[in-house]
Amino acid sequence: MEPLSAHGLPRLSWIDTLYSNFNYTTDGYEGDGPEDVKSQDGSETMPFIDESPTMSPQLCTPQGDAASPSPPEGLLPGGDTEKGLEMKKLVLSGFLASEEIYINQLEALLLPMRPLKAAATSSQPVLTIQQVETIFYKIQDIFVIHKEFYDALYPHIQQWDEKVTVGHLFQKLASQLGVYKAFVDNYKVALETAEKCSQANSQFQKISENLKVKGPKDSKDCTTTNTMEALLYKPIDRVTRSTLVLHDLLKHTPKDHPDFPLLQDALRISQNFLSSINEEIDPRRTAVTTPKGEARQLVKDGFLVELSDCSRKLRHVFLFTDLLLCAKMKKTSVGRQQQYECKWYIPLADLAFQTLDDSEPSPHVQVLPEHEIEEIKIKISVLKSEIQKEKKAPKGQSRVDRLRKKMNEQESWLLLHSPTIPFRIHNKHGKSFLFLISSDYERAEWRESIQRLQKNDIQSCVLSSVELQVLTSSCFKLRTVHNIPVTSYKDDEETPGLNGFLHVIVRSAQGFKESANLYCTLEVDSYGYFVSKAKTRVFRDTTEPTWNEEFEIELEGSQCLRILCYETCYDKSKISKDDNEIVDKIMGKGQVQLDPTTVQSKNWHMDVIEMNGIKVEFSMKFTSRDLSLKRTPSKKQSGVFGVKINVVTKRERSKVPYIVRQCIEEVEKRGIDEVGIYRISGVATDIQTLKAAFDTNTKDILVMLSDMDINAIAGTLKLYFRELPEPLLTDRLYPAFMEGIALSDPAAKENCMMHLLRSLPDPNLITFLILLEHLKRVAEKEPINKMSLHNLATVFGPTLLRPSESEIAKTLSITTASDIWSHDVMAQVQVLLYYLQHPPISFAELKRNTLYFSTDV
Repeated sequence: MEPLSAHGLPRLSWIDTLYSNFNYTTDGYEGDGPEDVKSQDGSETMPFIDESPTMSPQLCTPQGDAASPSPPEGLLPGGDTEKGLEMKKLVLSGFLASEEIYINQLEALLLPMRPLKAAATSSQPVLTIQQVETIFYKIQDIFVIHKEFYDALYPHIQQWDEKVTVGHLFQKLASQLGVYKAFVDNYKVALETAEKCSQANSQFQKISENLKVKGPKDSKDCTTTNTMEALLYKPIDRVTRSTLVLHDLLKHTPKDHPDFPLLQDALRISQNFLSSINEEIDPRRTAVTTPKGEARQLVKDGFLVELSDCSRKLRHVFLFTDLLLCAKMKKTSVGRQQQYECKWYIPLADLAFQTLDDSEPSPHVQVLPEHEIEEIKIKISVLKSEIQKEKKAPKGQSRVDRLRKKMNEQESWLLLHSPTIPFRIHNKHGKSFLFLISSDYERAEWRESIQRLQKNDIQSCVLSSVELQVLTSSCFKLRTVHNIPVTSYKDDEETPGLNGFLHVIVRSAQGFKESANLYCTLEVDSYGYFVSKAKTRVFRDTTEPTWNEEFEIELEGSQCLRILCYETCYDKSKISKDDNEIVDKIMGKGQVQLDPTTVQSKNWHMDVIEMNGIKVEFSMKFTSRDLSLKRTPSKKQSGVFGVKINVVTKRERSKVPYIVRQCIEEVEKRGIDEVGIYRISGVATDIQTLKAAFDTNTKDILVMLSDMDINAIAGTLKLYFRELPEPLLTDRLYPAFMEGIALSDPAAKENCMMHLLRSLPDPNLITFLILLEHLKRVAEKEPINKMSLHNLATVFGPTLLRPSESEIAKTLSITTASDIWSHDVMAQVQVLLYYLQHPPISFAELKRNTLYFSTDV
């Protein structure tokens, strides 16, 4: 492998000497071949970087996959903390020195940019403005990012001690990788433009071949001469190098040091970025040679669920430059290296996607009831809490191992049964295959990767049994995704993800070339897979949609937010046979890591996602679950939100609050067939508008309701119940509801649960019974709206029934707020589900039976 210094990065001899025993330099890993580099699980990997600046840039994710960025144990014998911190300082010092060189290289590029741009508007231009902007695209932004990073890091190294923290600086650096994404997308065009301009203009040719780069401050040799082509390659070089350094910093940072989680987060962001880049460019590091001498390279791999013989099978799918191979992991005896078994392959020349006029019937995809999925999630959450408790107990390791194994089984089950989005592929000369995927984003990633390769005019191929065996065997070395995406495979020190509510404002988008009807959807990860959580309205016939819509998204251990931008298709003839829905076109997609230090601040965090030339601007902030459990009574008793329900009904002289009656009526009038009603978030600004109208008793509230998006009306009803000073089923009765639902004897449970309803104040009881019958009517339309009784119980249970603050305070002495939620939420859902599944409950009948029961709870 050609060392990085071949492209102008001088070797740092003092640190080279330090690392010589480890066959390592700060410029990258060195070795005679693939055998010299081991991945984290002990498997062999290919060299990291193919660095010829004349080829397509290849960024590589060093050791391990993007989902598991945990580094190997420290290189120092015995893991000596003091020596580890000293090594950390040496690694940082070496990186700082190379950062100075990199900044000087960027500065050398910027030096001619300014006069070239000024000359472009004069009578004797060397280049046009467009050419200048293309060649030097994003260089100024990258320079500013690294200059700020260098200036912030330098004093920390100068005043080094064991308390120095630098993780936040690397985390910020990683969060700005979107600029590099834009640079990489433009890199090839920049080189081509520079070459054409050199051929057409001798003055520019002279400039581009003699760029002067300043040396380090303490260097005797002040300047070196570089070509523009070599300097334009430096940002490509730099991302991989930064990721290598993050690995080394983690090796020499104690796990209890404040830097450790921040560096780990920065590494995960960097690796995810490198993985996404590698899917779009020629992946030279994964090249293998067939017996015929052909070059075949791995472009993408990952775990997918295949529907085979009407049952779900977990497969590891490998996309090579000329074929798609579907494999399963073979069971091997302990200590033996794992191997893959090929199930089938399709040459890309023979591969086609689902066609709209295909006569082949689509197999029935069995979808499990939502309550089974939710129950598994709760079990996983409880197991996680138990593992954390056992880890603190003396001699608890054996139980921790058992709990981990149990959690792994539950998560694997969830991973297998959750995906429902069909992804069908055909062999033009053979059978079809159907995968089930959890998100539209992932399906689009696979489809685009395959279509990009098919543009290369590839030839069909037939592999002999020997060739197929060789290729399948190589998959173990070549794979980039090592473990199935479940949390039990991740180290405990990794960021556990966020639990609570993410508030997202989708603001606007730019970069569309033609007017279209546009909308966005939001996805977040949950237990190893992604789910769609919100959708903006369609902005019609525009190139610059301005949604400014806010959503509240519930997070369950989430670490990533995805935004997808679609063009709506109104052509009713374009129906996808797989899901019987109109196929909307994905215009762009992108994702951001949910960095706890950024989103947990009280202020909104602004961000931009760049996708295929499109920029989507959004803001987000996060509310933890323990904060969301708190209720704040309204200081204005004249309104309805945050005011006790008996005060509102007495003022209105009604049995049920007006807001409840009107929202229910509107949902039943035009929202009962809406897919995901009560589950899909409404636009927050619309909900706040309705809240203000109800609070001030606006006269035209009925007109507003008839014009408002139905998800906003559903969201307003949920918000009303959530903001009650105490939950509808009351603080006083909460412990009794928890005990009653846990009873095993059906007769005893029936007695207790009905008695608890009688114990509610009349306004609470009547409102609850009205809501209950409404939710039953919604569930009757489940085949259309996809909302079962369990779905509705999951949405409303924790809102109508939750512990009081005194109950939380009492429990917090022995556990955490998130544990309270984990343990109680399933019971809350089960309480509401019990009443939803119960035959109709009459208020009059309940009250008649009051005489026969004690009213003491």
